[in-house]
Amino acid sequence: MKKIALLTSGGDAPGMNPCIRAIVHEAEERGIEVVAFRRGFSGLLDNDCFIMKRPDTSGIIQRGGTILLSSRCEDFKYEDGQKEGIKNLFANECDGLIVIGGDGSLRGAQTISDRGVAVVGVPGSIDNDIYGTDMALGVDTALNNIVRVIDMIKDTASSHERTFIIEVMGRGSGYLALVSAIATGSEAAIIPEVPFDMDKIAARLLQRFQRKANSNIIVVAEGAATAYQVGRQLSKIAGISSKVTVLGHLQRGGSPSTYDRVLGARLGSAAICQLLSGKSNCMVGMVKGEIAATPIDIVLKNKRVFDERLIQLAETLGN
Repeated sequence: MKKIALLTSGGDAPGMNPCIRAIVHEAEERGIEVVAFRRGFSGLLDNDCFIMKRPDTSGIIQRGGTILLSSRCEDFKYEDGQKEGIKNLFANECDGLIVIGGDGSLRGAQTISDRGVAVVGVPGSIDNDIYGTDMALGVDTALNNIVRVIDMIKDTASSHERTFIIEVMGRGSGYLALVSAIATGSEAAIIPEVPFDMDKIAARLLQRFQRKANSNIIVVAEGAATAYQVGRQLSKIAGISSKVTVLGHLQRGGSPSTYDRVLGARLGSAAICQLLSGKSNCMVGMVKGEIAATPIDIVLKNKRVFDERLIQLAETLGN
């Protein structure tokens, strides 16, 4: 291989820049040029690209987001868009493609692979909902951001004896809500994977009030309910007033954690190695502490589920 294309797609995740840096460094070590496309698949369709070299990656390892920019490209879902993208890969003499992103990005990568281009995916999603990796890029940083905010809110909650409801990201996965609830000693985590009983949660809070524990934190994954819905139900069921904080995009911003920097470096290097070894239509991930490659079709056909013991632990610690 002489040239490998690179793009970041979908939602940004801390750790993407360290991954980009590792890809460029690993490629240059092996005498390969990196053709970087801006704005994900949109840039691929617009042929918005440049040859990315080591100086272009200077000072990016500590930056959140992605210096290659990102977007969601509806046109690439259709055959004409896919053909245009592949035409531009060939026009730039690219022998392979690395896609960093989440579920939708990997579907785009598989489409290109099905049309005969060597493709390797790298999981980047703060939801940690991608099968084939124990941790995706951005998850650790997002958790650190959430925990930092909840710790600060707990100061006010305890000072004013209030119940706070914190809404975090996670449309289909409650990983962030569950793990941050455990890490902050929150009284409840509401996640899409487990049906929740507001009567039970309200009863638990009332019991805490009887024990003179008058401040509470409830963490809600956006895919399970909104914080405002939870607040209204608590008020209706038990007369418990609450304050709401919706963290929004704060969660996936900021400098990547040490873990995400190292994970990005390892996955970026591994992606180059997979392409050079003749592997394609796969995603590199971290499985039990080791880098492993999983076929993209298997990644997309399966849903990542977290350890049931985490749910049991959250239930025990929340009482």
